[in-house]
Amino acid sequence: MALPLLGAMQPALGDSREPDLPRFIAICGGLGFHAPFLFPDQPGRDYQLTPYLEKLQDHRDDFTLFSGLSHPNQNGNNGHASSMTWLTSAQRPGLAGFKNTISLDQQIAAHLGGATRFPYLCLSNGGGSLSWTSGGVNIPAESSPAKVFEQLFVNGSESEVRSQMRELQRGRSILDTVRGDAQKLQRSLGPKDVQKLDEYYSSIRDLETRIGQARQWAQRPKPHVDDPPPKDIADKQDIIARQRLMYDIIRLALQTDSTRVITLSLGGMNAVPSNIPGVNTDWHNLSHHGKDEAKIAELRLIEEAEFEAFSGFLADLKAVGENDQNLLDRTAVLFGSNLGNASAHDWHNLPILLAGGGYRHGHYVAHDAKDNTPLANLFVPLARRMGLEVDHFGSSTNDNLRGLEV
Repeated sequence: MALPLLGAMQPALGDSREPDLPRFIAICGGLGFHAPFLFPDQPGRDYQLTPYLEKLQDHRDDFTLFSGLSHPNQNGNNGHASSMTWLTSAQRPGLAGFKNTISLDQQIAAHLGGATRFPYLCLSNGGGSLSWTSGGVNIPAESSPAKVFEQLFVNGSESEVRSQMRELQRGRSILDTVRGDAQKLQRSLGPKDVQKLDEYYSSIRDLETRIGQARQWAQRPKPHVDDPPPKDIADKQDIIARQRLMYDIIRLALQTDSTRVITLSLGGMNAVPSNIPGVNTDWHNLSHHGKDEAKIAELRLIEEAEFEAFSGFLADLKAVGENDQNLLDRTAVLFGSNLGNASAHDWHNLPILLAGGGYRHGHYVAHDAKDNTPLANLFVPLARRMGLEVDHFGSSTNDNLRGLEV
């Protein structure tokens, strides 16, 4: 058995630095964040803290806030359709003829391959999944922290491992059969159907790759953590407790290098959030406040609690040391929403915050509020940071974003 690369070995290898293990997280709040409580009046490094940024003041030098960003042509089949395209930038979500494209996290995960036990984690506290395959298929999200913990850290018995190996082998056999049948069918198809079948072949190849990776990891012991197995929050309306618990799971997954790519949908609901004093109206209703000051005051309480939970998550990442850095230094955390003004279902001027990742932070960057800069311009350097050699993603018009400092 070969030893892992240890710090004591590095001088002998001629490099005193630990190999860089970049990670990527994308977190989306589907009901938006009230812009006047988030964006400062003036851009730059000396901006005045707003109510939401006050919750992040301990991390002021660890993030950059952007305004004036959006994906083009996001009018969809309903006011929340842009949630489908937050990480893809595909246009006209949900309308006739719409087909989604691959999400940023999945393109990164495909590049990283089997470097970790799980190529990605797709998580949700409600509101669906942020992740989409190259064929435009939505990947189901896991909403149970207890189940995610079990998948990450609980080793199965020998019989369970053998059973899993049999299932993986059975999956490969089924794919072999399906591929053979598809090849026979291809001889009788027209050009358009052949193109569709090529996409089908691509999906089969992706599945075969994943099965092969899963077979390799199935017989390796899972990492040990000192944290006890979590219990899911019984109260579905306790949104902040649910967010905090999911943040704990994400930190453990990154800390143990079980995955390097994670998406989390913070969700929303047509119910009154519990354990937030002063909130008596359902969350979705509050997000459509129509400038009603009483509703905005309640909405502020919810969103301040969300930012406070996010602040705790950043603190937890900073507390995990990795050689001369910390886990936040190695993790690019994209936090924001697909709606700039949720009350009007407006998808312009999105709230976008990027933390960690080794970038130079500490400033607020305001892009043109009328003629927005494509959000996908940020996706290109984020993908490059994860090792992809790309100069374009989705609707990007540039391979970098003004205000993103390395």
